[in-house]
Amino acid sequence: MPARKEILEIADHEVTVSNPDKVFFPKAGHTKLDLVRYYLAVADGALCGVSGRPMALKRFVNGAEGEFFFQKRAPASHPEWIETVELAFPSGRTAHEIVVSDAAQLAWIVNLGCIDLNPHPVRAVDLEHPDELRVDLDPVPGIEWPQIRDVAKVVREVLADLGLTAWPKTSGSRGIHVYARIEPRWTFPEVRRAALAVAREVERRAPDLATSRWWKEERHGVFLDYNQNAKDRTVASAYSVRPTPDARVSTPLGWEEVPDSDATAFTLETVPARFASAGDPWEGIDEAAGSLQPLLELSAKHEAAGFGDAPWPPQYAKAAGEPPRVQPSKRRMAGSSEPEGVVPPPAPGKKVGPTGRRRTKAPLIEIARAATEAEAKEGLERWRSRHPAVSEHLRPSDVMIDAMRGRFTTWTRIRVNLRNVPEGERPPQEALEVDYDPWE
Repeated sequence: MPARKEILEIADHEVTVSNPDKVFFPKAGHTKLDLVRYYLAVADGALCGVSGRPMALKRFVNGAEGEFFFQKRAPASHPEWIETVELAFPSGRTAHEIVVSDAAQLAWIVNLGCIDLNPHPVRAVDLEHPDELRVDLDPVPGIEWPQIRDVAKVVREVLADLGLTAWPKTSGSRGIHVYARIEPRWTFPEVRRAALAVAREVERRAPDLATSRWWKEERHGVFLDYNQNAKDRTVASAYSVRPTPDARVSTPLGWEEVPDSDATAFTLETVPARFASAGDPWEGIDEAAGSLQPLLELSAKHEAAGFGDAPWPPQYAKAAGEPPRVQPSKRRMAGSSEPEGVVPPPAPGKKVGPTGRRRTKAPLIEIARAATEAEAKEGLERWRSRHPAVSEHLRPSDVMIDAMRGRFTTWTRIRVNLRNVPEGERPPQEALEVDYDPWE
């Protein structure tokens, strides 16, 4: 029998929802049609975050627990009422991406399997000048929600002192995002430079709570990811459902809500009623665009004090003045011709180990390479159960969970730093608990 379809009349268009009964969130029981109806219920708020912006399609065709892939190019077959715009990427390539401006277009991309929405920080009318600054608060393992909220309040103070209005939202995962609308007058490198200045100023004001350090081995507390403002980086937008078991939502908050907020309270089930009764806390964000100039002046003061650029993501071309893209523990000692550390051995059957071919002084072993973070964490728990005495020595920051880029999808790697385990008790590198090949 042919698969059932649901046809919805939205904004004077017919939108077909294929396989509407397909379960997208097995633990919560939500279907694809439930997801579409959620976005229609909060469409005014969701559109505020994405309207007029090119969007990378992050497609979960088998639901939240399945693999996903990023699709930058608009599907070759799309209705004539779907808008697109041509973007140029740092790689030199170009692609026509979807631009969502109304509820029908929103429902159409959700039907493609887009659980969360990932717009660029620019409008289609001006692709080279972002109109928002994004501050992504990314906690290191072991950091709890109250500390993340405290850092968000410091971010608000820094932005206010520099003439910008801060708008907070839960990330829908473990962190908080703070946005500021800016006048579209500055380039991507300038906006990233301003974001780095924010990160460093927050770190100065709250050194025990926050860090601007790019390398994971140097981080503590809450990392302010300034590189989310580099060109071609996207962040889950307001009212995005995230691919979590409880269908959690990246939810805009009023600042009066932040001190008592609980990220787990905002889900696909609860947010529509909140939106209907209380409205959108971010209403008015588009009218609050400010100047980036004070932040750029702060950045200039940082540079005059000896703070240069900070590392860029590895897929970007080397920037002028950028420090070495080598973790501190892997750098050579000053004045020494001999490199420090060793290259950790690979797991049995693998060609490269926890650091590739790079040296490190840290005693690292690799636990898992998995298609999803959930599978990788399951492998970690199996490893812990085999090594309970070792696990007792590990601190949260000793377990490194990395989102990696494959050919078409992301994947997850887990490594463990045995620095806090007595040397005689450190287990050797064993076969991976989960052995996924993203290039297969």
